[in-house]
Amino acid sequence: MTAYALAHLRGRSPHPDIIAYLDRIQATLDPFHGRFVIHGGPGEVVEGEWPGSVVLIAFPDVERAREWYASPAYQDILPLRTDHIEGDVILVEGVGPDYDPVERADKLRAADAGYGAD
Repeated sequence: MTAYALAHLRGRSPHPDIIAYLDRIQATLDPFHGRFVIHGGPGEVVEGEWPGSVVLIAFPDVERAREWYASPAYQDILPLRTDHIEGDVILVEGVGPDYDPVERADKLRAADAGYGAD
C-alpha cells in the first residue's frame, strides 16, 4: 500500500543549508523509491488556518518510508532543514483505489453501537 511522508513546514528563512538540503534530498529518496508529490507549492486554505507550506513524498509502502527517514543518508542532511525551518512530519499509509468510507463508518458503528445515536 502506498505510504506518504507528509510535512507541514513553517517559518522558512533563506539559508545556504536549505539549498544544500534540496540539492541532496533526492539521492536519499531514490534507494527507497520515494518521489515528491507536493513540494511547497501555493495552497488554498478553505477551512481553518494553515501557516506555512506542505511537502508530500510517496513511497511504495510504509516500511520503505520508515527506512528512508531512518537512513543514515537522510539523517545526515536532516539538520540542514530542521535547523532553519520549523515543521511537523508524519509517515502515513494511504488507502487503496477500492477504499469505501462507508465501510469505515460501519466498523465504527459495530465497535460502538451507541456512536451516532441521538
